[in-house]
Amino acid sequence: MEKGWCGSVVGGERRHVTDFLPARGEVTADQFVMWLFAADGVDPSDDSAKWQAHYDELREAFVRHMGGDKADVERLKWYDS
Repeated sequence: MEKGWCGSVVGGERRHVTDFLPARGEVTADQFVMWLFAADGVDPSDDSAKWQAHYDELREAFVRHMGGDKADVERLKWYDS
């Protein structure tokens, strides 16, 4: 299932979730979900009840696809060929 969370134009600038990834190390599911929100210009604290279900779904997708609640950042990087 496609969720469509990866990036947008925010404040006149194009953003993508990969813009937030550190150069190396581990990324937690919670960090990644917050970066997804940031890339789409969403501040979940504006209406936490509204965004909680999305947060939970995205976090669960990370855990399912990465095999746990943490992953090496190299597994998340986007490489253009």
